Amino acid sequence: MRSRAQSTTPAITYMRGQFVLYRDPAMFWTGRAGHTFVCQVGHPWMDGTYDLKGVATDRIVEHASPDYMRLLSPLDAMRDIDTAPLNQADTGAMTSAAAWLRQHLGQDSSTLAARP
Repeated sequence: MRSRAQSTTPAITYMRGQFVLYRDPAMFWTGRAGHTFVCQVGHPWMDGTYDLKGVATDRIVEHASPDYMRLLSPLDAMRDIDTAPLNQADTGAMTSAAAWLRQHLGQDSSTLAARP
């Protein structure tokens, strides 16, 4: 008999190249370490699954269910750059991204805003 259970996640279509957080369900439910990791979306399949490639490990996950994937937001990844206090004194508490920007763009944060 077929189960009538429905997914609790919204229907999302992932595109090749996007970064996702993937949780390997077999590893998770058996309590094994390393069950959740960052992947890049590869090939989408007609059945709604995706091939993934682990970013840190190059591990290939074939036919991953989107129920176990969450999109990693570019906004979150770039937040430290977008909010970097480039026009304030360096206190040593800057993120590496903000420090890199300060070094390459100079002390004036207006050069960041002026770039396209």
